[in-house]
Amino acid sequence: MTAKHIQFDDPADRLAAIDWPQVSQEIAALGHSEPLPLLTAAECAALRALYDQDELFRSTVDMARFRFGQGQYRYFAYPLPPLVQALRPALYRHLAPIANAMMADMGRDVRYPPRHADYLAACHDAGQCRPTPLLLRYGPGDYNCLHQDLYGDLRFPLQAVIQLSCPQLDFSGGEFLLVEQRPRAQSIGHVLNPPQGAMVIFPVAERPVAGKRGFYRCAMRHGVSRVTAGSRHTLGIILHDAA
Repeated sequence: MTAKHIQFDDPADRLAAIDWPQVSQEIAALGHSEPLPLLTAAECAALRALYDQDELFRSTVDMARFRFGQGQYRYFAYPLPPLVQALRPALYRHLAPIANAMMADMGRDVRYPPRHADYLAACHDAGQCRPTPLLLRYGPGDYNCLHQDLYGDLRFPLQAVIQLSCPQLDFSGGEFLLVEQRPRAQSIGHVLNPPQGAMVIFPVAERPVAGKRGFYRCAMRHGVSRVTAGSRHTLGIILHDAA
């Protein structure tokens, strides 16, 4: 079995076992989910091994070149590897109702269809045809500046990152960072260090926050702190495609 052909049971079964009402409450209260166990150590290793298979990727970004940080990431090409292809629509199915509630709370008219295939069709009709799932690799001294993964006019408001390396064993430092840029107030920072195989769900660009006079919009950015030792790999699952 090659790393490209990962043996993976139906991700819909694993995702169905997650307490999604609890996830929705965490996103509403904290701006992100708590880390959710998802992949085994063997599956994480198989995904890490994909990084050096050039034929799987449409582009590679050296973060230092663009002042995005330091390190490297690679966007998968279509067709996506089987595990990534299976995860994307299965995750979308559970996130679409949460995303629709977010849009309603923020006073936006956008609503997302139940099936990921229908949403991707809308992306492609709008000229956003390039796949966005990606693998990220950090070594000692590498980091990722705070940013948003937008890629075009159409954007699904939630995304996920899955930790593929083992903190304190494979690497140190490299915490996942989220910053809420509150209007007319100082920002709030969140620091997460999910275990290997765990997934964190968080907003792409903004989220609704309950205030005294209803909901207001809070801008969100995410990044990674400097890795102090070892090698850190993650899988990013973005649900809209890029222009």
